[in-house]
Amino acid sequence: MIQTVVKRDGRIVGFNEQKIMAAIRKAMLHTDKGEDERLLQTITDRIAAKGNSQMTVEEIQDAVEMELMKSARKDVAQRYIAYRNQRSIARKAKTRDVFLDIVNIKNNDVTRENANMNADTPAGMMMKFASETTKPFVDDYLLSPESREAVEHNYLHIHDKDYYPTKSLTCVQHPLDNILSQGFIAGHGASRPAKRIETASVLACISMECCQNEMHGGQAIPAFDFYLAPYVRLTYIEELKALEDLNGEDYKDLYDEPLMDYLKKPLDGLTGKERAQQHAINKTIGRVHQAMEAFIHNMNTIHSRGGNQVVFSSINYGTDTSAEGRCVMREILLSTYEGVGGGETAIFPIQIWKKKRGVNYLPEDRNFDLYQLACKVTARRFFPNFLNLDATYNQDSDWRADDPKRYVHEVATMGCRTRVFENRFGPRTSIGRGNLSFTTINIVKLAIECMEEKDRQKRIDMFFAKLDNMLEIAAKQLDDRYQFQKTAFVKQFPLLMKSLWIGADKLGPTDTIESVINQGTLGIGFIGLAECLVALIGKHHGESAEAQELGLKIVSYMRERVNDFCERYHHNYSVLATPAEGLSGKFTKKDRKEFGSIPGVTDRDYYTNSNHVPVYYKCSARHKAETEAPYHEMTRGGHIFYVEIDGDATHNPQVIMSVVDMMDQLNMGYGSVNHNRNRCMDCGYENATPTLEVCPKCGSTNIDKLQRITGYLVGTTDRWNHGKLCELNDRVTHIEGSQQQNLF
Repeated sequence: MIQTVVKRDGRIVGFNEQKIMAAIRKAMLHTDKGEDERLLQTITDRIAAKGNSQMTVEEIQDAVEMELMKSARKDVAQRYIAYRNQRSIARKAKTRDVFLDIVNIKNNDVTRENANMNADTPAGMMMKFASETTKPFVDDYLLSPESREAVEHNYLHIHDKDYYPTKSLTCVQHPLDNILSQGFIAGHGASRPAKRIETASVLACISMECCQNEMHGGQAIPAFDFYLAPYVRLTYIEELKALEDLNGEDYKDLYDEPLMDYLKKPLDGLTGKERAQQHAINKTIGRVHQAMEAFIHNMNTIHSRGGNQVVFSSINYGTDTSAEGRCVMREILLSTYEGVGGGETAIFPIQIWKKKRGVNYLPEDRNFDLYQLACKVTARRFFPNFLNLDATYNQDSDWRADDPKRYVHEVATMGCRTRVFENRFGPRTSIGRGNLSFTTINIVKLAIECMEEKDRQKRIDMFFAKLDNMLEIAAKQLDDRYQFQKTAFVKQFPLLMKSLWIGADKLGPTDTIESVINQGTLGIGFIGLAECLVALIGKHHGESAEAQELGLKIVSYMRERVNDFCERYHHNYSVLATPAEGLSGKFTKKDRKEFGSIPGVTDRDYYTNSNHVPVYYKCSARHKAETEAPYHEMTRGGHIFYVEIDGDATHNPQVIMSVVDMMDQLNMGYGSVNHNRNRCMDCGYENATPTLEVCPKCGSTNIDKLQRITGYLVGTTDRWNHGKLCELNDRVTHIEGSQQQNLF
């Protein structure tokens, strides 16, 4: 006798004979002879009695077909089979439509989910085919009923769900010194340790490219300046040795002689060792510049993930005060300023300047000149962004200015905003660690569902109750994914789990990664704080002190619950200010369909990113900063602040410094500046003219605006999804041209 049924999505439910009767009755009603209640009951009883204790839906339907075919009502069997086929076709129709959109390279939110991926190429199409078929598999077989229901009803979004079955992790901060000093094996050949700056540059690229194929997120280098500095000195020594061969002189005493800086100077008037030393310095600077130029070009041209996507890469630097470290920073900045190819702005790597008092922020600091150069480069090329090491939550008591490895105690970030620093299971560092996975809560929908309650306090209390429930579901879902991820074997991640992830070097190829991945973080994100507040009290946090108070209470509550989850599940949970890209319009579209157009809530085609003041809200840069600043300390899984500048910032790096000053004063963690940058898609020419219609270089009218999408740049808005395009069109400036000299 049948007792339980295995549904198509893998769930096991109790047997209900009424469902069999309903299906047969529907088939009978579509025949000329109509319903036969006696036959209907007989067939149902026979199937229920003869069946196994547990059967699948398909097995039960096969049994119904067989019984109907054996009966006198062949007409009912015919209708039942036809109806069953129609249902099967309907279930496949959605997949078919999505596939046809991919095949026909339609520009929609499926093919433009990730602006950094070209879904029109064969490799891109193949990735989208795989992605769209994998997601239903995850829903049906890997999610709990609670998680699946929360996703289905638009409360939760599981990021990188298509990569879920691969057990891959999100991102990692590369301990590049391991790669450069030891070499590594990637594929069929081994890379030897680096001995000069050019090799170090190439290995840095290869490291990130190879690891990109093992992970579903991005790759970052946490201390680019410190890691590459030794290879500047080795290159300098190599140049001295070349001069020894040429001149027949001995310059060994110059090999380790301390240098204050690597600055190119003319050789006129110099003789002997002084001339040889300056010549070696000049040659070294040229080689470092070429190596940095090659690094940037490679990161914008070398593809990973089946040849479809350039590496989502970031580099952190700014605090190495050695002559060699300064040389690396100066040349990466100068090369970035020059641009790639025909002078285009480099999209990757996302560059992040680590700002710190006593090192590079004040005029008397050793690296202040490089900080000024960084601001000049940002004013033209968007990068570097700025990471504030002086923020209270970014400081580490173990950091010492005289420690040659002080970078170990400095927070580093992924360019998109992901932050990893706190650690319950090991050292407080960013190096060799990353995010494991993250999930975002649609707090807007939770608020909309409370709008009918007229009493304000009851409405807010109802919201917090709903939020609490969804936080529980999100935490459990992330733990479920963690339990699945930890079963992966080391050999599945040949580079990540051999040379990069903290603690993995002690594992063997057939060991699981369980013992080391607890060093990573699990992020619980949120989107649309502004719209959530409008739904609850009628105004967002940028326009109302009361709304700001409630917004802080909401995110603070999330932080408290996340701390509880850390204790309960024994993971590094964190709150993430979600960098919503494809998600920005996805949540909104479904909520508008369910609740209609609600002014200030669902009336636009996107929800505002995390805790940001809405992009359409006109206010000063100072007001925007003061509003968003308190959320940075609460969102330790990652956050970003940015302001929009009107006009060309190229010749006014002071405005960038003013923004960094604001970040310093307001204890903000990470941010940058957006400004005008037009790009000719035919020849690559760029300028900042707001109304550019025709390229002055080649005459083309194929002009695109280079812009930041969530924390990284995209070379063309053609790859932006509908929601993000609508957001881009709504963006207003916070600093006008006449205000750029002073924000305060």
